[in-house]
Amino acid sequence: MISISNLVNDIAQLLKAQQGQLVTAESCTGGLIGASLTDMPGSSLWYERGFITYSNLAKKEMLGVPEQLLKKFGAVSIEVAIAMAEGALQHSQGTIALSVTGIAGPSGGTPDKPVGTVCFAWLAANGTAHTLKKCYPGDRHAIRLAACQEALQGVLSLLKEIH
Repeated sequence: MISISNLVNDIAQLLKAQQGQLVTAESCTGGLIGASLTDMPGSSLWYERGFITYSNLAKKEMLGVPEQLLKKFGAVSIEVAIAMAEGALQHSQGTIALSVTGIAGPSGGTPDKPVGTVCFAWLAANGTAHTLKKCYPGDRHAIRLAACQEALQGVLSLLKEIH
């Protein structure tokens, strides 16, 4: 898999070429994706903002995630990931949104959603969208790092698709 720094470099090049703006909505990664993006000098040209919505209340208040989605599907679901990405686009000047919500552990898992379960959504302003649900092995740090890398890979794939 491509390194995080190489992913960020490739994302930056495509966003600049497309005059795009990336917005992130993070839960289980707690800002790790935004930090990875802003490690690159000049990221203010293409990284519009990031929402860290760790609690359900933050997801509702900052991104407009409907309470009924959270109750019906739970915070760690494709449905909530999509709502987070939609809310990120609606509450920003972004043209591409990524969202991530999951269970990094060591506790909080269930038989249906074990520790390591992470849901992603990638959404372009033109309506192109992708989602993914995956379960990563490892400890909290490993799960968060894997989710960060997957999220960035998804942004790159979406940018290549709409280019």
